[in-house]
Amino acid sequence: MKTLLLSSRKIETIFYVLIWALVFAVPYFNERDLEHINWEMVKGNWNNLFGYLAIFLVNVYILVPQLLLKKRYLYYFVGVVILILLVVTVSIIIQTGIPPQGAPDGLRPDYRPDMPMQGQKPPFMVFVDNFIISILIIGAGTTTKLLSKWLSEEKLRKDIEKEQLKTNLALLRHQVSPHFFMNTLNNIHSLIEMDTAKAQDAVERLSTLMRYLLYDSAQNTIELKKEIEFIHSFISLMQLRHSDEVEVTTVIPDQVPDAKIPPMLFISLIENAFKHGVCYPLVSYIHFELQFDKTSLTCIIKNSKHKIAANSQGEYSGIGLDNIKESLKLLYEDNFHLDILDKENEFEVTLRIPL
Repeated sequence: MKTLLLSSRKIETIFYVLIWALVFAVPYFNERDLEHINWEMVKGNWNNLFGYLAIFLVNVYILVPQLLLKKRYLYYFVGVVILILLVVTVSIIIQTGIPPQGAPDGLRPDYRPDMPMQGQKPPFMVFVDNFIISILIIGAGTTTKLLSKWLSEEKLRKDIEKEQLKTNLALLRHQVSPHFFMNTLNNIHSLIEMDTAKAQDAVERLSTLMRYLLYDSAQNTIELKKEIEFIHSFISLMQLRHSDEVEVTTVIPDQVPDAKIPPMLFISLIENAFKHGVCYPLVSYIHFELQFDKTSLTCIIKNSKHKIAANSQGEYSGIGLDNIKESLKLLYEDNFHLDILDKENEFEVTLRIPL
């Protein structure tokens, strides 16, 4: 974060240098013709610009950070007024105190030092002009400084959100309960003597699931085909745990798009469906379906809902639908759709994400 702020300050400083370099270049080009450069006029204009530059720098680097950003508005206003009056007064003294070259000594015998030169504005008009320009410079500098601060804070806020996203996704990826592994291992142990082939298949699926959790889920995105393979393994092991008393249907098209999605995006919804949709000895079912089109993926999960189970287990939660929504917002902002239907005998979740 410190590196970010330093980088932002450097960019801000470079921007100021470029702008003022262009401003100081204007008198040079204005007073240049094909034969020579009127350096006296250039230097005179530069003297005026140095005063405006002083106002800009003091405002941007002292008054705004020390007063305005600390909400000391009255002190900031007083400081700006004093700064402008001081710089403008000095500028007027410099401009009017030294007569231009070619003074009217030979043109006007009645010339007095306190008389304005021909074509020269009186001190009051010079003061008004300089005051207005100084106000504009103060406004431009303050706006630029506030915009720079807002951009830095916005970038910082997004970095914090990204860190929060990583934390939330890490929690999401570790939601596969340790009890699930213990029960699965116990079931595999029982199957070894009863059905060796089924036990071997369960071990392979558990190995696939563990490899996914240890390695693949650490990536930001993963191939959709691997995610589906993981889902198949997870559902198969859940079926092994719940035996054949729960009807589980999985509908996934044979043609899977060559796309990537965040890992373990649906696993919490599936685990919640098994947790809240199964109640012995009542008839229970779990339905998992994926639908694809050219631009999006739709996941539909349905599970049976039993009043007895709902009263004993409390609200449908798992890691909590609120946490799932927050993770989706961090991943996709507003570019997703989550629809939850809480029916009398069925709970249905429909999630659509872009591909």
